[in-house]
Amino acid sequence: MSEHPLRPTRRAVLAGTLGALGALAAAGPVARAADRLPPVGGAAPPTDWSRAVIDSTMKRYTPDKLGGWGYTLGLYLYGQYLFYKRVGEKKYLDYVVAWYDRFITDSGISNSFTNLDAMRSCQMLPLLHAETGRTKYKTAADQLRKRFPAYPRTSDGGMFHATSKVGQLWGDGVYMAQPFLALYGAAYGDGAYCFEEAAKNLVVYFGHLREPAKGLLYHAYDEDGSESWASGAGHHSKYHWARAIGWFGMAAIDILEVLPADHPRRAALVDIVRFLAAGYQRYQDPATGRWHQVVDRGGDPKNWLETSASSMYTFTLARGVQRGYLPSSYQAVADRGYEGVLKKVSVGSDGLTNITDICEGTNVGDLSYYYARARRTNDFHGLGAFLIMNEQFSH
Repeated sequence: MSEHPLRPTRRAVLAGTLGALGALAAAGPVARAADRLPPVGGAAPPTDWSRAVIDSTMKRYTPDKLGGWGYTLGLYLYGQYLFYKRVGEKKYLDYVVAWYDRFITDSGISNSFTNLDAMRSCQMLPLLHAETGRTKYKTAADQLRKRFPAYPRTSDGGMFHATSKVGQLWGDGVYMAQPFLALYGAAYGDGAYCFEEAAKNLVVYFGHLREPAKGLLYHAYDEDGSESWASGAGHHSKYHWARAIGWFGMAAIDILEVLPADHPRRAALVDIVRFLAAGYQRYQDPATGRWHQVVDRGGDPKNWLETSASSMYTFTLARGVQRGYLPSSYQAVADRGYEGVLKKVSVGSDGLTNITDICEGTNVGDLSYYYARARRTNDFHGLGAFLIMNEQFSH
């Protein structure tokens, strides 16, 4: 019998954190509301690309060869979990569990969490606790939850991207920590702290990173302006790197999925989604439906169309329309994005899928740095983002 008080059902659930939370609280009002939501994206495509990508990845890597603890694999395995919740085939959950069990023992997890990136994979811990009933997953989740009060912050409450990056807020960082915190609060009755802290961080980051004239975000901010890239007014970096903005949109969506309807910061998070959606629409490449590595410089021949960010933008737009945060006119933008991303998916002569033009891991840099980032095939940034997007369009 499960040690978790609320066992998940095996029914198909909506992709995303609300679907995951529905597994945690299937009898509650949040889950019942999810049951009434319409499907997104019309009829299912003839090929289930989530299955194809996951089957290919499982053939390429056994769980012990998949790689070490890190945010990209946490992202990918979360996407695989969403697919599992749709199809209910246990082998897909077993693969996720096998990877996590390399790092989670009965004592929890050995990790000092000195940076936000190290926290992303913990998003799955409340979900695995619910799925398996194994206390060790909650023990590990509790360890991360206890880290937050002492984790260093800017003077206005933004969590440093890393303890070594004093005063720095990077747009990608909010997705690494805040969705976990919100989900933990919902799963374990700790919303008073977790909801406020997660939502506040998005609002603080947004205030420092936004560029109102373009509807975009800068990559990073440095509180005292001592970093070379933060020497100008506002102490922010100078360029609009696509994936940082994609992480931010998905973080806002995921927190809204579990934030109570009467939470005082809810309206601010919806406004963030609307702000980002307008920028996404403005800079979508009309020829392909995708978005550029440096979002607002589509005319530069050194720039290139990047797949992981395009998947993230597409997911955020589609979910925003579905939840009523965005006007229905944005569905056409999402549909073009989805079609554009699918064009980067192919099947090789070995029968395995490939997803191309995925930017490698990226720090804050100048324009030439962003343009020169490697364009990888089957990088887990892109596989994970693709699955999250595709599950949104598969219900």
